[in-house]
Amino acid sequence: MSVWDDLDLLLDSPSSLTVTSSVRGTVKDKVNFKAEEDVSALRKAIEGIGTTEKTLVEVLTQRSNAQRQLIAKAYQKATGRTLVADLEGDTHGDFEDLLVALATPPAVYDCHEVITAIKGAGTTECTLTEIFASRSNSQIQALAEAYLAETGRLMIHDLKSEVSGDYGKTLLILAEGKRDESKNVDNAKAKADAKALYEAGEKKWGTDESMFIDILCHRSIPQLRQTLVEYKSISKKTLQESIQSEMSGSLETLLVAIVKCVKNVPAYLAERLFKSMKGAGTTESTLTRIIASRSEIDLLDIRAEYKKLYGFSLYSQLESEVSGSYGDTLKRLCGQDN
Repeated sequence: MSVWDDLDLLLDSPSSLTVTSSVRGTVKDKVNFKAEEDVSALRKAIEGIGTTEKTLVEVLTQRSNAQRQLIAKAYQKATGRTLVADLEGDTHGDFEDLLVALATPPAVYDCHEVITAIKGAGTTECTLTEIFASRSNSQIQALAEAYLAETGRLMIHDLKSEVSGDYGKTLLILAEGKRDESKNVDNAKAKADAKALYEAGEKKWGTDESMFIDILCHRSIPQLRQTLVEYKSISKKTLQESIQSEMSGSLETLLVAIVKCVKNVPAYLAERLFKSMKGAGTTESTLTRIIASRSEIDLLDIRAEYKKLYGFSLYSQLESEVSGSYGDTLKRLCGQDN
């Protein structure tokens, strides 16, 4: 049984799939926050002989991103240097990447991840797929604004030169951040879309990819959830199974990611975390990106889905897979299940 079967069962009862209404992050604003005190502690940790990594971890993991921005502003005023530059100068490797991620505003961090994914030889499609499949319209629009501010270029323009084919077409639609955000569900439209998808894939010789791209990239999340239910009643297969049997390569990966995020973004990201630690070696960049970027959004839900899908906690997996100050920082951000 696949880890997604439970979610397919849930789709038979769409009312059980509710959007999380409250902030479900593990990191909250620190009460009695005083930026000047934190700046003093960070300066001592960075400017002394040898960097006191424990202090860096304690300060940066126990403050919200908004508070970290206030610390960064006060730090620059006090030292004439940026906090990010000092972190880069005094720490190394994955630990440095994680601390810099925490010290960076969320939209700017996403922007840096996109820039890293598309620069150099070859494009890191898995990063682009994860970001654009899992982010909301407002997050994508903030990312595009940060990209323009950082590079002086339009993100869409740069993506166009890096991605191609049906994968590129799909990614570029997502990167516009214009998905319908209506909360209303039109059952007749869901039935019609399910039928159109069935006729574009399972029912015909060859697949009309454009129909899948159009519906999955434009319809609202509640509307798509109902479409998944209708599709299963017509096809007897889930839409995800149909995509996996009808398509291949990066387009298949992206469309499956969209379907998984329609069902449950935290479960999709829990699976990405699991795969990043599975087998020989750990993909630290994925661990850093997901845990840092979701720590104030839905990391509590990702933790819960992780345990439900794999039978053990995310924290325990981090304990066995990552070590040193990098591992300590990730575990602090993750927190332990009660």
